[in-house]
Amino acid sequence: MLNGNLAKLKSLFPEVFSENQIDFEKLKLVLGEDNLCAQNERYQLGWAGKSDAYRTLQSPTFNTLAPCVAESVDFHDTQNVFIEAENLEALKILQKSYAGKVKMIYIDPPYNTGSDSFVYPDKFAETRDEYARRVGDKDQDGYLLRDGAFAGAWRKNSKDNGNYHSNWLSMMLPRLHLAKTLLREDGVIFISIDDHEQAQLKLLCDEVFGAENFVATLIWKNGRTSAAHFTHEHENIICYAKSKVELELFKYDGEACVTDRTVKKPSSKNPLSIIEFPAGIEFESEDKVFPNIIGDKEPIKIVKGKFESKNRKLAQPVSLEAAWTMADMIRNWLKGEEVIDQKGQKVRRFFFKSNGVLQYEKEKGTFHPKTIITEFTTKQGSNVLIDLLEDPVFDFPKPPSLVAYLVSFVCSNKNDLILDFFSGSGTTAHAVMQLNAEDGGNRRYICVQLPEETAENSEARKAGFANIAEIAKERIRRAGAQIRRSGMDARQNMPSENADTAAGAVSGINARPTVDTGFKVFKLTESHFKQWRSPADRSSDGLEAQLEIFRDVVEPHATAENMAYELALRLGFKLTDPMVFSDGVVWLDNENGNRKTALLLETVSDGLLSEVSAQNPVKVFALDKAFVGGDALKTNAALQFKDAGIDFETL
Repeated sequence: MLNGNLAKLKSLFPEVFSENQIDFEKLKLVLGEDNLCAQNERYQLGWAGKSDAYRTLQSPTFNTLAPCVAESVDFHDTQNVFIEAENLEALKILQKSYAGKVKMIYIDPPYNTGSDSFVYPDKFAETRDEYARRVGDKDQDGYLLRDGAFAGAWRKNSKDNGNYHSNWLSMMLPRLHLAKTLLREDGVIFISIDDHEQAQLKLLCDEVFGAENFVATLIWKNGRTSAAHFTHEHENIICYAKSKVELELFKYDGEACVTDRTVKKPSSKNPLSIIEFPAGIEFESEDKVFPNIIGDKEPIKIVKGKFESKNRKLAQPVSLEAAWTMADMIRNWLKGEEVIDQKGQKVRRFFFKSNGVLQYEKEKGTFHPKTIITEFTTKQGSNVLIDLLEDPVFDFPKPPSLVAYLVSFVCSNKNDLILDFFSGSGTTAHAVMQLNAEDGGNRRYICVQLPEETAENSEARKAGFANIAEIAKERIRRAGAQIRRSGMDARQNMPSENADTAAGAVSGINARPTVDTGFKVFKLTESHFKQWRSPADRSSDGLEAQLEIFRDVVEPHATAENMAYELALRLGFKLTDPMVFSDGVVWLDNENGNRKTALLLETVSDGLLSEVSAQNPVKVFALDKAFVGGDALKTNAALQFKDAGIDFETL
């Protein structure tokens, strides 16, 4: 991510780089003093530990994701993904494969109520007194100490902590930055939050996404109440676009249309004009002959011909004079041209009402959702989960109908990808499947959930769930089974040709004309390849020993499948892209079938190299240890693939 941003800056201001380092003094000169503000005089959100949070964002990950087929449903066919992992690491791992691919993100992060837990390893910790001494001291580097240990990171973020808000902001900042890069240019993010951090979150999102990309703050009347001075019965859902100028107005899903009259009172803005209507225009009237003038304040006058309806159509040509509101559009439609109004909405037809007034009917192409949502409640979310899992194993889950509502107008393209990296009980996955069942969509999801331990005496632990990720996976399994049983798949009632079209729109192989209720499970693990570390012993013997360790870069525990998925992610393939194991070769391809790649993870021979070359892949990636014949075989492979125009790389 950092390298990408540096490349963008270098393309704009190459003169401020020297030996690939930024000369900030020269950058100031290039920008000009008028564009710079004095130290400490600019408007900004600051907190103790912010610089360290940015370092957390920029630090690389040495972890990867390993498939867990046994816990998945329809692993080899599904386009949905569930990742059991710390979400900061997961977001970093997904960057190369999913940057610019996600249409919508919905997250429901910890609300920082003072009683919820921060279970993330990038925590910041100091005492209240230390915090008070450090805040405002701009001369020291790194206000807070960071504990990077995964174990033991579970704790309450108490309001008594001096770093109460700072902890939360430092946790959110890197995750939001990484999420932004995953969004498409026309993508949006929804973040559920309550009053504890709503103000801080708004400022943080202004910084990460840009204040100009703020879309709205939705008020969700969740049905819960808590009383102090006021009775609180709502939460906030903040919405930002990655680029608001790229975000089109939300579209109606379905056949929504609107009708209205085409005549107004004559005025300087709407002068009288004459339009000749041919016979055959639709009439919502029984047989009838109309008088010379229809209406009083908005008159329609017969100038030529007879105004008569017969068999629910205009019987003969007639010229009518009126203050037409869309005269040019009417004339163009009468010529047989497609008519699009100023809002980009297509006019389907013009027709006469039973009173003789001309009406239009147009597609209601855009949808303007209200900022107050009253239809869904937390109790509904709890009831849905209890209905599936039979016990109250998760507190205050969001109702799937709420998330489905947001998805329905943002992801009107029914093949969009939705991400939730605070998955909780799996509401987003449930909502996407449910919506697909209702409207025949093929939307896909990626859900990420940390395996946060359930409390020892909780209902979840009593029901057999050791952690929240286990709750989510079981919830998704049962929700999928319920959807299949309920017969809600809209495509079952479609004509066969429509079902085929819908099925063909699914990315990947083995598309089926039914709702995709499967999901691939992946879990966070250390890399299956050794990471170079500078030896503590820098003598020639120490370096030689280190090189000997790296003669084989593959970790002893690595399997071919795990290595294949790690390399696929490194090469930018998605977790659901086709992967085929065949005769010692792992074949990868993307959803469009135009990026065929061969992975050589086992012993290779001249014959195997020739077979791979004959398949004409775009790229061949091989492990050094696969060339048992030594450097000669590897050199021959490089020359053979170069002659064939195939990119070749080894590890």
